[in-house]
Amino acid sequence: MTNVGLVALAAGLIIGLGAIGACIGIGLMGGKYIEASARQPELMDKLQTKMFLLAGLIDAAFLIGVGIAMMFAFANPFKG
Repeated sequence: MTNVGLVALAAGLIIGLGAIGACIGIGLMGGKYIEASARQPELMDKLQTKMFLLAGLIDAAFLIGVGIAMMFAFANPFKG
């Protein structure tokens, strides 16, 4: 396998594993938000604000991984 093929494989792994991690993280966080708002409905507004802030941060980490993978895919420093 050539360097270009390995870079394509690595980019796919970065994007795929990052997407799986972000989906699992947001899913767990959403479930915990539902549990917490069912236990204490008066805190729902404060919890919702924090949940959306954390969802944005989790998604931002995934998008940074996508950016790095695209950098390797299109501006490949290993291409000889």
